[in-house]
Amino acid sequence: MSKQTKQNLITYGIVIVAYIIVEILILTGNLSSHMKGLLVPMTYYAVIAVALNLCVGILGELSIGHCGFMCLGAFSSAFFSKLTENSLPTVPRFIIAFIIGIAVAGLFGFLIGIPVLRLKGDYLAIVTLAFGEIIKNVINAFYVGVDSKGLHFSMKSSMELGMEKDGNIIINGAMGITGTPHNSSFTVGVIVLLISLFVVQNLINSRDGRAIMAIRDNYIAAEATGINVTGYKMMAFTISAAIAGAAGVLFSHNITTLTASSQYFGYNASIMILVYVVLGGIGNIRGSVIAACILYLLPELLRGFSNYRMLIYSIVLIVMMIVNWSPKVIEWRKRTFGRLNLKRGAKEVA
Repeated sequence: MSKQTKQNLITYGIVIVAYIIVEILILTGNLSSHMKGLLVPMTYYAVIAVALNLCVGILGELSIGHCGFMCLGAFSSAFFSKLTENSLPTVPRFIIAFIIGIAVAGLFGFLIGIPVLRLKGDYLAIVTLAFGEIIKNVINAFYVGVDSKGLHFSMKSSMELGMEKDGNIIINGAMGITGTPHNSSFTVGVIVLLISLFVVQNLINSRDGRAIMAIRDNYIAAEATGINVTGYKMMAFTISAAIAGAAGVLFSHNITTLTASSQYFGYNASIMILVYVVLGGIGNIRGSVIAACILYLLPELLRGFSNYRMLIYSIVLIVMMIVNWSPKVIEWRKRTFGRLNLKRGAKEVA
């Protein structure tokens, strides 16, 4: 078994063990209802952190628009679920909603990537940020309803839909979608997270993944060796957008009223996810998952320390930054773990 395969299995193992521990706490009644409500959001933030790390850490392109792809996945899947709520069984409907959310986000990732990936650095970040804001505002202008005659669409108001009396408004402008089926659960979230980890880690360890990282390290050298730079960048960006769409599906099926608000899909939300990636380690997929879980739960766990909650949170952020990015600490970690590996190898030989 290769070293990389062992590392991947350790990552899956950490997620599975954490899931089992949480399920035991739930079954024994040792987890409060408030904490139970945080479990599904924790999983979809971990999923979108994995998606963003693929773009930022593996591809090397700074994107601040992944909340836009999450928004597309959320609304497209919620629209389908609401439309077919009374005509399809729960499980097939939810699976199809996932496929639709992933496909729509991936499609827009591909379309946006065509012009956007020609840019670099701050310019790319600014354009992806603009994309996220545009998506949010466009969705807020949509009014979609359905009646016996079919779908009705307007960008003015719900009164302009001209529906029959039996009509039902599905997307109500800035008020969004109300009453999406609550199909997301902690178990579903963990399954989606494991699938996302499997896809990303196998991509990284494949021939395509090595080509993507070569582009990240030296664009000119990669192109000179015959690597299709545009094709591989589009591949990574599209897969990253599709995984963000999967996080959106989990989000939309866990909330009573889905709105394209800045609280969930705006600039601050995008920066928060980028913080998860940076503090977990750029290019470190396992670190993104751990950072997303810790940093999402920590403010809620510290609510008892009302006056000092954000102070403690800030200190944790600083400590994580030092541990992950300080050259001296990294050197000490390598030296320490190197010794442990040598001792382990000596015992195995003996």
